[in-house]
Amino acid sequence: MRRVALGIYTLLIIVPLVVIVGGSFKTTADLFASPFGLPTRPTLDNYVTVLAKQDLLGVLGNSVLVVAVSVPVTLLLGSLTAYAVARLPRWPSRILFGIFALGLAVPAQAVMIPQYVQFDRLGLRNSLTGLMLINVVVTLPVAVFILAGFMRTLPAELFEAAEIDGAGPWAVFRRIVVPVSAPSLAATSIFLVVMHWNDLLYPLLFIDDPSKRTLPLALLDFQGEYLTEYPLLFTGVVVASLPMVLAYAFLQRHFVAGITAGAVKG
Repeated sequence: MRRVALGIYTLLIIVPLVVIVGGSFKTTADLFASPFGLPTRPTLDNYVTVLAKQDLLGVLGNSVLVVAVSVPVTLLLGSLTAYAVARLPRWPSRILFGIFALGLAVPAQAVMIPQYVQFDRLGLRNSLTGLMLINVVVTLPVAVFILAGFMRTLPAELFEAAEIDGAGPWAVFRRIVVPVSAPSLAATSIFLVVMHWNDLLYPLLFIDDPSKRTLPLALLDFQGEYLTEYPLLFTGVVVASLPMVLAYAFLQRHFVAGITAGAVKG
């Protein structure tokens, strides 16, 4: 039964992947004629249209910039907060952690109107800076939740030995906590990159200028009210997914180490 379940799950992954990747090399007529088949007359016209005529490379630069700024800032603030949660006395630690856990409990849709109004008044709407800021605010509770769970497993003797040697809180964090927490930081960064890269909701809400669109927002251009250019849409999905696939291929060792860190005590 386990093999059957794994086989069904594999088909659920492979079939859409074959349709999307294969469809990116087909014309619209070929795609509708044989959606599940391999391209018999492969063409690169879709990629030329998407990358050149649709300016997807410029949009790709916007997404890279947003992720490159949002993820390090979120990791820095999240690791500092998680360090405080791990080192504070019992009740202050619980209160601080509870505040950020509350950020996970409140749905994003419930606070979107106040966020929109506030960012509009501050002049941060329709700007990449505002998008970076909202990304940090929204995903900071996730980073704190993951990192605090790991840092709480660090032995107190590790901090006490550093303090005896004369290290202050910042030195302990920089020289001990960060190197020891590297697997957890790597895993958290992968989660954050995926969340920021694939986010459509906030760019759709905050960005009106076509020159400041991110990749998920640009993919909506291929879907019209009465007609959807599926080959172009599939090509855009392939281009948008390729950086994530490459990042995971190079960082999967750190990802596995991060999600298993602290699972077994020495």
